[in-house]
Amino acid sequence: MQNVKAPARIAWIGMGKMGLPICVRLRGAGFAVTALCRNSASAKNAAANGFTVARSIAETVDGAEVVFSAISDDKALFDVVFANGGLQDRLTAAQVYVDISTVSPEASARVAQALSPLGCAYLRSPVSGSTVVAAQGALTAMVSGPAEAFGALREVFAAFTKKAFLVGAGEQALTLKLAINAMVGATSALMGEALTLARKGGLDIHDIMEVVSYSVVASPLVLYKRAAIENGDYAPAFGASQMLKDFDLIAQAAKTTSCDVPLLMGVRETYRAAIARGLGDKDFFVLTAADGKVSK
Repeated sequence: MQNVKAPARIAWIGMGKMGLPICVRLRGAGFAVTALCRNSASAKNAAANGFTVARSIAETVDGAEVVFSAISDDKALFDVVFANGGLQDRLTAAQVYVDISTVSPEASARVAQALSPLGCAYLRSPVSGSTVVAAQGALTAMVSGPAEAFGALREVFAAFTKKAFLVGAGEQALTLKLAINAMVGATSALMGEALTLARKGGLDIHDIMEVVSYSVVASPLVLYKRAAIENGDYAPAFGASQMLKDFDLIAQAAKTTSCDVPLLMGVRETYRAAIARGLGDKDFFVLTAADGKVSK
């Protein structure tokens, strides 16, 4: 890997719910951003927000100092990297590739192995936070990969995170993101059962959440989801089906590392059951809905 320069031009692949607000932050910080969108709706949205929308990987990444991707899953990552004309064919030793997606450590390791002969620095950088937090530039990034590349991108990370942590040189960031998402997803499942207990004891949901919000179990996540719980409004910030995808990755990681996680596997089945009831497109906190009923 050559010495990494601080970037002026950023290529961004995947202008979805998280990608768009991050790119708005990057542009506001003075970076030139070229976007490649993986569907027509995202392309129209990106263009409407004033971004240059490229038509190919080559058009997107050529001339950029750093290339980001924010995509859905392992398959999408492989499509971006390994497809004909993909990143494996276009990246150079002068560039840094940063993937902020939540994918399996195994898939990421395969990407790292493929990019190594190119001399391209590869940073795994999943983020924690909602789309609202992304728009505020207050995400938390957990990063693993070459320390030199991470150091060169401090100003980039500062544009859309409140803190970026370098946690290792390999796949550690992805393992940590799965651990955090395990706790996030389990919070919804636990609260679903606890709130049902309180409701059946004759308590009103507004009174319950008022006390919870001032109790020892209050957290930024619980406070952020309070209005949704009280109003039964589970419009998706992060869908239940997306959370199940992450729990499938958690199960895969646990099997690979011989880690026994029976509680988390129970949570996984709770999401599977919710999706079977037709709630997959609702926010993952739909597990807290009274009797599984939602207003939105």
